[in-house]
Amino acid sequence: MDLSSLSSQLNISIQDLRVKAKEKGFFISPRANKIDNALAKKIADALGIVKKAAAPEETVSVKTIKLPTFIKVRDFAVSLNIPVVDVIKELIKNGVMATINEEIDFDTASIVAQDLGFEVSSQADNTQQHFGIGFLHEVLKTELQANLKSRPPIVAIMGHVDHGKTTLLDTIRKTKVADGESGGITQHIGAYQIKHNGKQITFLDTPGHEAFSEMRARGANVTDIIVLVIAADDGVRPQTLEVINRAKFSNTPMIVAINKVDKPDANVMRAKQELAGAGVLTEEWGGKTIAVEISAKQNKGIDNLLEMILLTAEVENFTANPSGKTIGTVIESKLTQGKGATASVIIQNGTLKVGDIVSAGAAFGRIRSLEDETGRRLKEATPSTPAQISGLSEVPQAGDIVQSLSSLDEAKQIAVITKRKLQSHKLQSKSQIQGDIKTKSLNLVLKADVAGSLEAIKQSIAKLKNDEVKINILSEGVGEISENDIMTATNGKAAVLNFRNKISPRAENLAKQKNVIIDTYEVIYELIEDVTSAVIKLFTPETEKIIMGKAKILAIFRREKGQIIIGGRVEEGQLTKVSKITIYRDGAEIGKAEIEELQHNKAAAKNVHMGEEFGTKLKTQVKIEEGDVIEAYEEKIKLKTL
Repeated sequence: MDLSSLSSQLNISIQDLRVKAKEKGFFISPRANKIDNALAKKIADALGIVKKAAAPEETVSVKTIKLPTFIKVRDFAVSLNIPVVDVIKELIKNGVMATINEEIDFDTASIVAQDLGFEVSSQADNTQQHFGIGFLHEVLKTELQANLKSRPPIVAIMGHVDHGKTTLLDTIRKTKVADGESGGITQHIGAYQIKHNGKQITFLDTPGHEAFSEMRARGANVTDIIVLVIAADDGVRPQTLEVINRAKFSNTPMIVAINKVDKPDANVMRAKQELAGAGVLTEEWGGKTIAVEISAKQNKGIDNLLEMILLTAEVENFTANPSGKTIGTVIESKLTQGKGATASVIIQNGTLKVGDIVSAGAAFGRIRSLEDETGRRLKEATPSTPAQISGLSEVPQAGDIVQSLSSLDEAKQIAVITKRKLQSHKLQSKSQIQGDIKTKSLNLVLKADVAGSLEAIKQSIAKLKNDEVKINILSEGVGEISENDIMTATNGKAAVLNFRNKISPRAENLAKQKNVIIDTYEVIYELIEDVTSAVIKLFTPETEKIIMGKAKILAIFRREKGQIIIGGRVEEGQLTKVSKITIYRDGAEIGKAEIEELQHNKAAAKNVHMGEEFGTKLKTQVKIEEGDVIEAYEEKIKLKTL
C-alpha cells in the first residue's frame, strides 16, 4: 500500500505517519514510498482510524441497499454515496486491504455496509444455483427413481505410507484391466476401471492423501467405498486412523485389506485386535466390517477383495441417471503438450460426450476429446467412468464440479463468477483451532444451522473423548453467531465452530476485538477432522526409540580422554553416522556414546551394512573392551493418536 494512501485514510501527513508509527514500534524505511498490506493494517490498528461523527442536529435514517455477489470498492462507495477513502478505512478496520479497483465479495460488502448504517439485501443472481457444495447432491436428488440405473462403485484405496496401497493398485491394474484396453500406453489420469466377473469397478489412483484432502476441503466426496490397506507386519498407524475417521464421518462403507500376509513377521490377529481398539470391528470379532487377507506383491487374495467390493456395491445399490443432467468432479488437472488444459474427471450423473459444453470451476469450454488411461478415445463417459477431457479454457482445481450446459455463454458466465469468487477479497478466513496446552483442554462454542446438524456434530465430538485431553462444549445452539457466543468464547478461551450459519456483523467485529477464532464449515467430517487435529496436538508427545542395528567390537585402536577409536563388524541392521549408541557388555547396558567419525574400507561412510566391518571414533566416557556390543538407534518424537 502507498504511504500517501494510508496517511490520507488516517487523516495525517506522511511525516506524522512515519513519526507516530515509529512511536508505536513500527519501522518504515526513510526511503520507502510503499509498505505491505499486513504492516499497513497493523499501523492502522495501532494508530486508530477516526470516523467522522455526525452533527448532533442530524437525524440518522436507515438506508437500504442491494448488493451483487461481487463489487469493486469504487462501485461499492458510489452505491453507498460515501467517499471511497471512508469505505477503504472501514475495510481496513475489518482486516481487508483492498484498493479502489479491487473486488470484494457480498459477505464482506454486507458487513461493511451494515457498519455504516445500511440495511443490505442481495441482488437476484441466476447463476448462484450453480455454486455450493450441495449442488451435486441436489441435482442427484431431483432425478426420478424410475430413471436411476445401477452404476459401478468408485473405490479409493487408502492407508498408511508403505503399507502397500500403490502395489495393490498396480497389481489390480495389471491383472484385471478391462478387456480390450490392454496394449495401450498407460497414462496417469487419476483413476481407472477394471472388470471382475463381468462387472466394472472404478479405482481412484490419486497420489497420496493430499489430493483427497484438497477435494475434501472443497466439499467433493467422490468415493463410494474405501479400501483400508493395513500391513500385517506393522498394524494400525497414524494414517490408518485418519482413514478410519474419514470413513466414519463421511459415512462411507469401508473394507479392510490386511496386506503382506506372506511376510514371516505378519500377525493378522494383532492387526485385527488393533483395528478393534480403533473402533473397527471385523466380522471375525463380531462386527460388520469385511476384512480380506491379501498379498498385493504376490497377487494373493485379490479376487476375494474384488468380490467383497462388488458385494458391498450390491448392498449399497449405487445408482445414477445416464440420461439426466451431466455432473462430475475433477480429480486431477494439468497442462498437457498439444492439448492445453486437461482434467481427469469422474462422471457421477448423466453422460459426457465429445462436443458437450461444460464448466469446471473457473474453466469452461467445449469437449474436444475424451480419453481413458490408455489414451484410447471415448465417444462418451457414463456414470462412474473416469476420463481425461480437453478443450478447457484453463486448468481447473481438484474438487471442482464439472457440468454440461446449453451454451458457451452460460458456461463462460459461471466460470467467470467462480474465478471472481476465488479472487475477491474475503473478510473471513479459516483459522486453526487451538486448545490450552497447560490445562490440556479444548473449549468450544458450537452453532449449527439446524438441530439435526448440531446433534450429529456433538455425537462425533463425543467419540473423541480420551483420558488426557478434556473437550468442553461451553455453549451450543442453532442459528446465527451472536455477540453472546463471542463473549462466551472470550471468557472461556474457546473457539467458535460455526456450521452453515451467517455471522452477525456485530459478532464479527467483536470477535476481531477479542481475538476469538470463528471457523465456518459446510461439511461435518471436515469440522471433526479439525477438532481431532486440535486434540492430538494437545497430547504429550512420546519419544520413540528405533533400533537401526547392532555391531560387535573386534579391536580397540586408540583411547583418548572422552574419545575412543575402535573397529567392529555390523551383526544386525546397519550403523549410520547420525545414530546414537548404547553400549552393552554381557547383555547389560554400560553406557552411551556418540559417533564422531565412521569409516568403511578406510573411507568416510554415512552408513555400514550388516556383515561389513568398520572403524569409528566414539565420544564416550565408557571404557569399551573387545567383545562389547554397540546398539545403534534413533529417537523420534511421536505424536499420540486417538
